[in-house]
Amino acid sequence: MVNSTFSVLSPVEARLRPLLPSELSEALWPEPNRSTLTRTYEHLRTLRRMLHDYVPRQVSERPPQPGQIRYEWQEGTLMFTDLAGFTRLTEAHAVRGRSGAEALLKMLNAYFAGIIEIISKAGGDLLEFTGDALLVQFPPSPKLNHTVQAIRAGLRMQRAMQRFAQIDTDQGTYSLQMRVGLHCGRFLTADIGTAMRMEHILMGSAVQIAKQAEGSGAVGKVCLTRAAQQRVEGEFRFVSGKPGYSFVVDDLSDEYLGEYDIVPPTRRMAANVLWDRSIESLAEEITKEVNHIEPLASYLPASTLHLVVESTTQRQIPPDFPSITVVFVNLLGLAEMVDQASVGEEREVVSSFSQVTALMNTAVEKRGGVLKKVTYHLTGSDLMLLFGIPEPHEDDSLRAADTALAVQEIVNNLPPISVGGKPIKVDCQIGIARGAVFAAEVGEPHGRREFNILGDPVNTAARLMNLARYNQILLTGGVYNEIAHHFECESFGAVSLRGKMIPIQVFGLRGKR
Repeated sequence: MVNSTFSVLSPVEARLRPLLPSELSEALWPEPNRSTLTRTYEHLRTLRRMLHDYVPRQVSERPPQPGQIRYEWQEGTLMFTDLAGFTRLTEAHAVRGRSGAEALLKMLNAYFAGIIEIISKAGGDLLEFTGDALLVQFPPSPKLNHTVQAIRAGLRMQRAMQRFAQIDTDQGTYSLQMRVGLHCGRFLTADIGTAMRMEHILMGSAVQIAKQAEGSGAVGKVCLTRAAQQRVEGEFRFVSGKPGYSFVVDDLSDEYLGEYDIVPPTRRMAANVLWDRSIESLAEEITKEVNHIEPLASYLPASTLHLVVESTTQRQIPPDFPSITVVFVNLLGLAEMVDQASVGEEREVVSSFSQVTALMNTAVEKRGGVLKKVTYHLTGSDLMLLFGIPEPHEDDSLRAADTALAVQEIVNNLPPISVGGKPIKVDCQIGIARGAVFAAEVGEPHGRREFNILGDPVNTAARLMNLARYNQILLTGGVYNEIAHHFECESFGAVSLRGKMIPIQVFGLRGKR
C-alpha cells in the first residue's frame, strides 16, 4: 500500500509539498493511506478556493501558465479609492496588542465587505488592495455605460461610509472617510513574471491619470477627469473641482440610485463530489488540484503563500502589529511609455517590465524580504518591498538598505529599449521607513481578499519615495540609526511630509562603507 501510494504521487511530489501545511505533509509522506490522501485532496480544494479569491476575476477565470507573459489592450473606467483616517485608528488599536488587531480587522473587513459588495453589484472587478486603497476596473458592457456604472458605484460607496463617520474606541472617537477618483480610457493589462512569481499589472498613462483623479479629489466625493465627465453628460450634475476635474453631485433618490446595476457573478467555485475514493482516483484528483492551484499560487509571494497554506483550517491569517521595514520603489519610464509603442514594440516594453520585476524579486528574496506587489503611482509604477514579515530578522533595516542599493543598480544597468525610435530612460525613486504596521488578511471574509500591510511606515516610505530625486534613496532617522555603521548616508535635516504633524529627520543612502 505504501509503495503503491508513493508511486502514484511521485510525479507530483515536488510540486505538492509547498502547497501542504506542515502537519499534513508530515502525515502524508511517512505513511500515506486513503485517509491522508482524502485530507490532502480536501485541503487542496480549500486552498484553491482561497487563492481564487486572492486574485482579480480576470486572472481567476483564465489564469496563464506560470512564467507565461501575456498582454492585451482594454478600454474601460478605472476607479482608485483611498481611505482617510485609518492610520490614526490603527495607532489607537495597536496599544491593545492582539485583541486590538482583531478588533481593527473586524472593523476594516466590515468596511471592505460592504465596499466590495457594491463594486460587484456595479459590475466592477477589484484588481488590487494597496494598503487601505483599492483599484477597480469597470469593463465595457454591450448594454451599460461603464463610466455610469463606476459613478453609481462611487456614490453608493460614499453613502455606505456614513456608518464609519463616528467610531468610538477606548482611545477616543475616530472617523473613516474615502476619496474616489475615476478616469476612462485605454490601457494595457499584462501578466508578467516568472514561473515562481507572477504579477497582474496595468500599463499606460490612463492608469496614472486615474490615480491623479483620486489624489485631486476630496473625502466624501466622487471625482472625475474631463474625459470621464464627457462620457456621462446629461446623466448626472457636476460641480467644478481642481482644474481639469469635477465632482458628481449626489442629488439622486435612494430609489433611483438603487443597489445594483447587474446581478453580480459569483466568485465561489462549484462543489465537486468525489465518488471514487480509491488510492488511484485520489492521486489523480490531487494532481488535478495541483495543476489548478499552481497558476493562482504564482501570484503570491512565497512567504504569503506559506501563510495561506498554513491557515487553510482556520481560513484566515491571524492579524498582528509587527515592526517591519518598508521599501517603496517608484519605477519611471516603462509602464507609462507603452501608449507610444507600436504593435511590435509593445511586447518588448512588457518583457522589459517583466525582466526588471523578476530581477528585483530575486534581489529582495535573496536578502530575506518580500516583494509584496507592483502597484500604481502618480508618475509611474510602485513596488512595495517588506522586510521583517512573516519572518523577522534583527537586521531587517540593513537588509532593506542593501536591497535598495541592489534595486538602484538593477535599474541603472537595464538593457536599452526604444519606443517610436526614441530610447526610454528608466529611473527610480526609493523611500525606506520602519515601524509597527497592521498585518492582516483584509477584504471580504468569504470573497475577494488579500494579505495586506497597513500603517504609518507604509505611508512614510511612500512619501519619502515621492520626495526622492531620480535614482535617489531616502530613509527616516529611525532607519538611519540602524544602518549608519554599515552604510554611508547624507543628512537632509528635518523635512515636512504630508500627513505628519511635525517634520521628520530624513537621510539619503549613498552606499556601503
